[in-house]
Amino acid sequence: MKMPKHQGDRPSYRGKRLLDWTLLVLVAPLALPLAGLVACLVRLRDGAPVLFRQERVGRDGKSFVLLKFRTMRVGADRTSFPDADLITANGRLLRRTSLDEIPQLWNIARRDMSWVGPRPTLRYQVERYDEVQLGRLAVLPGLTGLAQIRGRNQMLWADRIRLDLVYVQAIGLRTDLGIVLGTVGAVLSGRGSSGHSAVDPLAMRTEAS
Repeated sequence: MKMPKHQGDRPSYRGKRLLDWTLLVLVAPLALPLAGLVACLVRLRDGAPVLFRQERVGRDGKSFVLLKFRTMRVGADRTSFPDADLITANGRLLRRTSLDEIPQLWNIARRDMSWVGPRPTLRYQVERYDEVQLGRLAVLPGLTGLAQIRGRNQMLWADRIRLDLVYVQAIGLRTDLGIVLGTVGAVLSGRGSSGHSAVDPLAMRTEAS
């Protein structure tokens, strides 16, 4: 697999991990009971499994298992651009409110991810990156990022990656706090929660993918 041109040069700032844990502690009293409620809802209405697990690519091209609450029919994860019929009724609500992402707090605790960073993508997509785009792998992937407050799924992947590279260059406490605050507005508005252009050359699967 291609690796970032400057592997080992990891942009960050002192206190980023502390910020991750501080936010985890602050949201835990609400997130834990909410996670239990969502898990029960998915199990009762959609059956097992409750969690969706998928291999994603993280910092320096290392794989990890990303967790989400399941929002699609069993087996539908094999499709890159599912139609609305493949998303459960619960799933539409969870995606609209971003509640399906709650299990990724465990990914943050495990240091697979950070609160803020480029969203982790699938390996076949990373294999299509050029040398510049590989720079997004120089930092930990995030639960949210600059692209997520600028349009989310309605943006083409090339545009998202450009914003991710801007983040890599501008990474800092002020940047992260600004993105966290911007994410609150994006989640409340629900803008960009659906989209996924089916003709996006970086994201669409081919028979060889």
